[in-house]
Amino acid sequence: MKVILGVSGSIAAYKSAHLTRLFVKRGDEVQVLMTGAATDFISPLTLSTLSKRQTLSDVHSETAWNNHVELGLWGDALVIAPATANTLAKLAGGICDNILSAVYLSARCPVFVAPAMDLDMWKHPSTQRNISLLREYGVQIIPVEHGELASGLVGDGRMAEPEHIVAFLDAWFKSKNDLPLSGKKALVTAGPTHEPLDPVRFLGNHSTGKMGIAIAEELSASGASVTLVLGPTHLRPTDSSIRIISTGSALEMYDACSSIFGESDITVFAAAVADYKPRYFSETKIKKKDDDLVLELEKTIDIAAALGKQKVSNQILVGFALETDNEELNAAAKLKKKNLDLVVLNSMRDAGAGFGYDTNKVSIISSDGDVVPYELKHKKSVAADIVNQIIRLANQKRS
Repeated sequence: MKVILGVSGSIAAYKSAHLTRLFVKRGDEVQVLMTGAATDFISPLTLSTLSKRQTLSDVHSETAWNNHVELGLWGDALVIAPATANTLAKLAGGICDNILSAVYLSARCPVFVAPAMDLDMWKHPSTQRNISLLREYGVQIIPVEHGELASGLVGDGRMAEPEHIVAFLDAWFKSKNDLPLSGKKALVTAGPTHEPLDPVRFLGNHSTGKMGIAIAEELSASGASVTLVLGPTHLRPTDSSIRIISTGSALEMYDACSSIFGESDITVFAAAVADYKPRYFSETKIKKKDDDLVLELEKTIDIAAALGKQKVSNQILVGFALETDNEELNAAAKLKKKNLDLVVLNSMRDAGAGFGYDTNKVSIISSDGDVVPYELKHKKSVAADIVNQIIRLANQKRS
């Protein structure tokens, strides 16, 4: 693997030398990044010697610029060990004031952090909130260990031993590699969009994002590396490996999707994107008047149709159709128009299906004309049915 090893300013930084050595001994390429504080605890020269690559501690070295974007794309894994409370806060808050946080924000590979701090710092609510945020962002948290700390206290907060960090990575990658969609990148949209009318009002719909989130979790459980482009909803996936991009309007969702669509093997358009938006946005709140208010609407961008035009032969595209009349006919037309491989048909006529419910009843229509109906079931089970159809298509494309 190509491993980016980030080292922040903790007494545990001395363990980074041993960790670098373990990675190199098993054949990994290692690029070490250090915060300024880390250089007070261990010499960059030590880590450069062990990694056989120049250790970077700033975004520029003399006359050269250390391209954090290229580094973020280069790595197969970003491992931050030790990760101090200060570094965790910067990662969680998107504060980009050093080479390590810059590469973290640019990285498209799995990110692992091994926290290291004193007992009370580890247990502080702000630290635990930052840990929760990072998990929500898809960062893998390597558990802290119990033992004697630099302060002399005994408790949780020790950085995991280097051997345990390597074992954690091996187990994580092995679990992904043994699954049917291992090595695949998936993009899922979920939730509603909000089309702003004025600073306090918007046009939207009743979508909660439950179905799309369930699909994202099922794809991840099947081995895919998943990015979830999520509209305005309070719901979040429980799978911490799923990368979340939060969006508001249809245009924001399109921009987020188009930036990663080209590298996605599987795309599932499960979001309930508004079809129309106000033609004009008022910079101030529209005041209530005695007479009626007439709104002029214009079409939003059709995300599935726009990206469907860019589809290449090895990509799988799945869309949704929520219909009330001529359901199968309309869904089949949508499949063809948007260049989809599968369309998942919901009918508003089915009790217990659609927005807000924990259950759903769907039929899956494929581009070859097959229609597979399913009974009403929990959305997690519906997600499994959809992903099984995706796996079937993926296997066909491999053969």
